Amino acid sequence: MTNIQFAKRLQPLQSNVFADMDRAKATALAAGRQVIDLSLGSSDLPAEAHVIEAIAQSLHDRSTHGYLLFNGTQGFREAAANWYKQKFGIKVNPQTEVLPLIGSQEGTAHLPLAILNPGDFALLLDPGYPSHAGGVYLASGQIYPMPIRAENGFLPVFADIPAPVLAQSRMMVLSYPHNPTAAIAPLSFFQEAVAFCQQHNLVLVHDFPYVDLVFGETGEWLDYSPNPKSKIQNPKSLVPSILQADPKKSVSIEFFTLSKSYNMGGFRIGYAIGNAELINALRQVKAAVDFNQYRGILNGAIAALTGPQAGVKTAVATFQQRRDAFITALHRIGWKVPTPQATMYIWAKLPSSWSQNSVEFCTQLVKQTGVAASPGAGFGKSGEGYVRFALVHEPPLLETAVERIAEFLN
Repeated sequence: MTNIQFAKRLQPLQSNVFADMDRAKATALAAGRQVIDLSLGSSDLPAEAHVIEAIAQSLHDRSTHGYLLFNGTQGFREAAANWYKQKFGIKVNPQTEVLPLIGSQEGTAHLPLAILNPGDFALLLDPGYPSHAGGVYLASGQIYPMPIRAENGFLPVFADIPAPVLAQSRMMVLSYPHNPTAAIAPLSFFQEAVAFCQQHNLVLVHDFPYVDLVFGETGEWLDYSPNPKSKIQNPKSLVPSILQADPKKSVSIEFFTLSKSYNMGGFRIGYAIGNAELINALRQVKAAVDFNQYRGILNGAIAALTGPQAGVKTAVATFQQRRDAFITALHRIGWKVPTPQATMYIWAKLPSSWSQNSVEFCTQLVKQTGVAASPGAGFGKSGEGYVRFALVHEPPLLETAVERIAEFLN
């Protein structure tokens, strides 16, 4: 026993269903089972050779071995701004509207420290990505979960937010294409969200890691008119940026990571882009916590953003092939699930016998078959009754996983 007193803000962070699932996987491995892990959304695809080469060359440059301050990140910030201009036709100032991050998760976790005072509300999607809630708890804020349901296309209904909660709210967090449901949102929804946040003085945060993992697009970027009055937007994109709905960046900040598009999850590199005041506030928080990443990683990220994009198209085609194989296999065993248009996930409604116990379903599934999945309840109350499968293996292994699931269900 010790007399150490810990902060109350740690209490809501103690329950982690994914830690429980890790223990269940370890138990299955100890029992000699071959584990097919579909629980983590960590791409198994490699980063492109030209990205690795840029990092490798940096290792031998001793000028890259020291601390990296903000001014030293200018090349990366310019690459990010140019990428947004090419992709979405959004003009971005790399000096004031872009900030490098150690992955988008760092941004979503740290931004509440710059926005919320103790007791303030953040409006979060339910189900949603767990780190969004974690950042609010660390800032001693309160969470109002916005339920998202299949009948509404997994989009929140802003009119359902109680007025007393809204009066105490300071920020709203969205993320489309969505993890875990794989839902996408049209530009009209984002325009509604921007207008709502402007009306109620809310900061609008958009976590945007799956911008490229979209199926059924041409994958081509457009040339945009240099005329600043032009309102040309990319008609080929099923997934708009929040900045297309808020081109003046009045209330919005968006987080992008190279983890998914460029298979650089372990390199921990992303960026925030948007409202200059929000970028500056996040920069102040970040300055108190860390310096930037190793310069060589930023050089690799620049190579990814400015170099050949064939690897992105290959990744999209790979995950689409896996999606189709997994969906077909599930349908073959009688488990009817919708086909998602984006992300690397399948969001499956559980059979009625498990509809109120997704954690037990996943625990027993990995224990008896070695197939690991993520319980919907781990993403929020409204996720109960669902399970998320991550498509991080090749089709033959995915089909083997479904065969084992069939045995479990029978």
